[in-house]
Amino acid sequence: MSTKKETHTSDNSELENGMVRGLQNRHVQLIAIAGTIGTGLFLGAGRAIALTGPSIILVYIITGLFMYFMMRAIGEMLYYDPDQHTFINFITKYIGPGWGYFSGLSYWISLIFIGMADITALASYVQYWFPSWHAWLIQLVFLFILASVNLIAVRIFGEAEFWFAMIKIIAIISLIVTAIFMVATGFETPEGHASLYNLSSKFSFFPNGTLNFFMGFQMVFFAYQAIEFVGITTSETANPRKVLPKAIKEIPLRIIIFYVGSLISIMAIVPWHELPVNKSPFVMVFQLLGIKWAAALINFVVLTSSASALNSVLYSTGRHLYQLANESPNKLTKKLKLNTLSKQGVPSRAIIFSALIIGISAIINILPGVSDAFTLIAASSSGVYISIYALTMIAHWKYRQSQDFMAGGYLMPKYKLLTPITLAFFAFVFVSLFLQESTYIGAIGASIWIIAFGIFCNWKFKGQS
Repeated sequence: MSTKKETHTSDNSELENGMVRGLQNRHVQLIAIAGTIGTGLFLGAGRAIALTGPSIILVYIITGLFMYFMMRAIGEMLYYDPDQHTFINFITKYIGPGWGYFSGLSYWISLIFIGMADITALASYVQYWFPSWHAWLIQLVFLFILASVNLIAVRIFGEAEFWFAMIKIIAIISLIVTAIFMVATGFETPEGHASLYNLSSKFSFFPNGTLNFFMGFQMVFFAYQAIEFVGITTSETANPRKVLPKAIKEIPLRIIIFYVGSLISIMAIVPWHELPVNKSPFVMVFQLLGIKWAAALINFVVLTSSASALNSVLYSTGRHLYQLANESPNKLTKKLKLNTLSKQGVPSRAIIFSALIIGISAIINILPGVSDAFTLIAASSSGVYISIYALTMIAHWKYRQSQDFMAGGYLMPKYKLLTPITLAFFAFVFVSLFLQESTYIGAIGASIWIIAFGIFCNWKFKGQS
């Protein structure tokens, strides 16, 4: 067994393939936070609380724990080989090129749909202030700006993400500080006094039934989606073997502060059964404090949050498409030269191609029939995401059994116990998609894609290892 890997250029400023290690520790730590905090926390927390009451905190903790286990598995493999552009490469290496190709292309497509959803949301947030502006024009302008940020240099991308994440952090800390002040002073709201007692008022573990409690897991699971993004930055991070473990180790603390802290703060100020489902709890809390422009403030926060998500999607899709073009070149990738880097060490052609595909949503959203089909396919991609997470855990298991295993690396603890449990949790979330009307069709679509495309990919690469 290998205990040290000398061949990797983990601390060099430039890799042999031309990519540059332009991301610093502060960039990576904030990117990790940005990946942990989704827009849904600011807008959908009221809906999540209404689903199952205070026990939603337990759902966030349990789901966050399993996502942390997955990140430990990814972290261990990337610590062993920090030159990899994406954790998907480990699926290719330890499970096979068939499932590797399936994961790479499926992940790229899933991210494309996330990017399409992000620019659609961006337009609606901008129209809050400028309702007469055309949505398609807003989308294309933001797409052009953020694609340009990604094309200049990886350091510029990191700087943009740093400040996007900082805005989200300030908003959440402001909410928590506001809650502490209100509870300490017994602040009176239209629903009563701010108090921790509000969490236990009319408490029931399953206030809306056990099914809704279990439905909460799929909602929360997708709130954590993109938590793995920090792993994609590894090959362009200075001192990755020092920076990456630190970013992953702090995930549980971030979950407690940003998710659990926010939910407790909201429910301490307003009794959980009085929270409106169709209004952001963040807006409500700041309005109670007397901030009349609270709605505009939170709109700005979610606008920057969506911009951050789109910025990350462009970064990630560019790296994944570049890797796919390198590993499985075809006529299209050769003609478009998607496997080439710019002078700045950025996969510029892959980023531009991904941005153009995402830009199609500006047209899709004004075509009703096509828009409905797009919604269905996008819903299916969420289920496919779960299969990629599961394949990543299997790849880690096989890595541990291989000659590559680095005994002195950043090891996932108790992997023989935690890996099967995590896979069972992913299976549970996938099955739960079939139990709700809004996700049922998407779950069927995801199942068809996983089976059909999985068989095709393994047939395509049959005999290769």
